Amino acid sequence: MTYVLLSVVVALAFPWGASAVARRLAGALPPRAACWTLTAAALLMAGGTIAALSGLLHVPFLASLEQVPPGRVLEVWPAAVPTACAAGVLMLLQLVLLVRRWLRHRSLLKAAWQSVAGGTGGGDLLVVPGSEVDAFALPGYRGRRGRIVVTSGMMRALKAGEREVLFAHERAHLTGRHHVLSAVVDLSTTVHPAVRRVRESLEFHLERWADEVAAASVGDRKAAAAAIARAALAGTAQQRRAGGGYPLLSVATGPVPRRVQALLGPEPVAPRGGARRAGALGLAATVAASAPAALALAYGLHEYVEYAAVAVRGS
Repeated sequence: MTYVLLSVVVALAFPWGASAVARRLAGALPPRAACWTLTAAALLMAGGTIAALSGLLHVPFLASLEQVPPGRVLEVWPAAVPTACAAGVLMLLQLVLLVRRWLRHRSLLKAAWQSVAGGTGGGDLLVVPGSEVDAFALPGYRGRRGRIVVTSGMMRALKAGEREVLFAHERAHLTGRHHVLSAVVDLSTTVHPAVRRVRESLEFHLERWADEVAAASVGDRKAAAAAIARAALAGTAQQRRAGGGYPLLSVATGPVPRRVQALLGPEPVAPRGGARRAGALGLAATVAASAPAALALAYGLHEYVEYAAVAVRGS
């Protein structure tokens, strides 16, 4: 049983190391590649955790396949049923949390659409009247396509050129379907707590992705940096007075000073040569590390069930 438990510990502990590797690798990649890397890592961590727990849950079932009576299994392997029950309870809890988080996402999206019912505009732009200074990308909902939502207060706070940067930033969130990546990683946090650090990193890189698209659209990185800083400062001040901003992708999300500093530097490019190989090896190592853990768990469970079956038959 020690071997089995060790395999489970390895499988469940893997996401903590994978989270650190994924965040480190994302920091060396352009924003778009970083976002996809973090999302893939989150899915990998969640999938590995579910696989480990599922393996434990099926231990009694594996014993039944070996035609071992349940009573004799408990005598030879007393921890089998309690371990399977614990895994089952944990998986049920994960399912409940996952459903609750999903329903919360839908509720927030519905509330967001209701809050902009009085907005006007053309194309993908929706201007909402009011003194609040806010702007965010509103994903599509029930047949309605996504819109760029900007309050009248934000429109007044920015100059014409700065508004174009803001529109391009929020439009990048919609066209890149950043809300899908964000939702996938956020839902994955209900499976393993290590994914929360990945979610924090993803929020920053999603904003960096939109920042770079906005800068490219206006052709002036310094002007884009100034516009984003101005919009974020205006929005942040309003959010402090309102007690928090809306939980949607917005120009004021993430560490704004780091984003502005990045825009003031050269355009990020994919690593070349040794850096690219190092990044690829790092990601490959992260993915490959889950395979031995899963194989070790499967092998350990199989061997222990075989051992239990032999012991029962020989008694």
